[in-house]
Amino acid sequence: MERNVIGKKTTIIGDIISEGDFRVDGSLEGNLKTKGRVIIGAEGLIKGNVEALNADIEGKISGKLEVQKTLSVKAAANISGEVIVGKLSIEPGAAFNATCVMRVVVDEKIEDEKNSKESKKTIEKPFQNKT
Repeated sequence: MERNVIGKKTTIIGDIISEGDFRVDGSLEGNLKTKGRVIIGAEGLIKGNVEALNADIEGKISGKLEVQKTLSVKAAANISGEVIVGKLSIEPGAAFNATCVMRVVVDEKIEDEKNSKESKKTIEKPFQNKT
């Protein structure tokens, strides 16, 4: 899979759509949509919305961040806005000032509740003594 990079001293104003992985060490004022992984380096900055399969954030993002699988937030990261993820990992020290929805966990919780209700039905049946 191809890998695209916005270098440290580069600023892009506009939207980016990519099939491959994307690393941001400079700044992007606009939206980034990719079917791959997004990496925001320590000096990276995104002001806009990001959609990706996976993401590793060490820099700063302000906007809506939608990650289908895993979002990894490093200690130096600064995230503000709205976050929608499958799984979330946040290192101590990270600034995470966002509303967050975890899609997969909600689905798993619903499935767990269904399973526990079925178990309760079995447990709640009265004991019948056949003597």
